[in-house]
Amino acid sequence: MSEIMESSKTQNLNLQLQTLGPLFRITAINLETKRELGRAKGLIRLWLGGKILHLDSIRLGRETLSMERSTYGIGLLIGVVAVRFGYDCGCRTEELLAINDTNLYHSRFYKRIRFKAVHEVTGSSMGDLAHMLVWGGKGARMDADIEELLIKWGTRFKARS
Repeated sequence: MSEIMESSKTQNLNLQLQTLGPLFRITAINLETKRELGRAKGLIRLWLGGKILHLDSIRLGRETLSMERSTYGIGLLIGVVAVRFGYDCGCRTEELLAINDTNLYHSRFYKRIRFKAVHEVTGSSMGDLAHMLVWGGKGARMDADIEELLIKWGTRFKARS
């Protein structure tokens, strides 16, 4: 985690992880302007197969639209902090809903970073009602193996010697 946080400073960001019991919030602050650029919220929940990292939301501010960034920019950095936090808490799986709000951050983005769609929440069946109550919208319910995510993306945030 310390390497991820240090890597964010080289990108002029300050990442903050706040926890309260099973709840967590990650905030990305621009070190120059002191403005919030994005945040993620979620919780660690117990389930039959063990602990699950439940990522409720990732929101990026308008300021990020004008920043020079890659497709896997600030959102990925915030997500990696969440994944590392989940790993440190003993989670083996991360779950999220890729809400159908924009083409960029729908399921294609998450598939590229190794999430797998497990259910399409369309609102057209009674089974979707529970998903919509939990997640607050329609979209692709997706899961990822936390260890696989760390192997794939964690090295990107290693300290450079």
